[in-house]
Amino acid sequence: MPEYSPQALDSLRQPLETGEVVVARANHHIRYPARVQLVAAMNPCRCGYGGVGKGACGKAPKCQRDYQGRVSGPMMDRIDLQIDVPPVTAADMALPPPAEGSAEVAARVQAARHIQTERARRLGLPPEAAVNATASGSALEAIAPLDEAARTLLVQAAQRANLSARAWTRCVRLARTIADIESALSGEETPILRRHVAEALIYRRAASEPQPTAVLSGKIPTA
Repeated sequence: MPEYSPQALDSLRQPLETGEVVVARANHHIRYPARVQLVAAMNPCRCGYGGVGKGACGKAPKCQRDYQGRVSGPMMDRIDLQIDVPPVTAADMALPPPAEGSAEVAARVQAARHIQTERARRLGLPPEAAVNATASGSALEAIAPLDEAARTLLVQAAQRANLSARAWTRCVRLARTIADIESALSGEETPILRRHVAEALIYRRAASEPQPTAVLSGKIPTA
């Protein structure tokens, strides 16, 4: 991701936020639909090593800060899932294949999405609130009420990490999605609990902090 110019990356901020691109020319403004799912990755630094230990970058941590700093804070703020991926070891490669495959995961995601659309229909919400990723304002409050413990945790995290209003909203949406996936497993709709907010907060990171190799997803299918 940092191999692209900062200007090119920041041009993605609008479609990630609003799902459309506005082109302004002279006295005319044209809007184009541009709702996308962004999946990106970046190494910890330009050499690809970073961190400590064998093969570590000799210029760390400055190399990591400079390289990852090419992705702006506002851009990172619009990415819902930010996951650190450690290097694969020989022990990892010797493990047996996972018991759950892509088909099982896809079925669970589809079930969670069905929960969302049915909930929106039941509450009489507009079409844009049919999935968590596009719900906002009063619609988001209707589908994602937080209990006292969950709200307290989110407030504390927002104060400590200086979360923006955008990050707060995205954490609530993601917590709702995590609860929906849990509902798909249990067969009963699960309210947003403290553990769901805690998991959603795990996926936020500071763009200026040196990190291991990361895979970044702007949206997940049920978000």
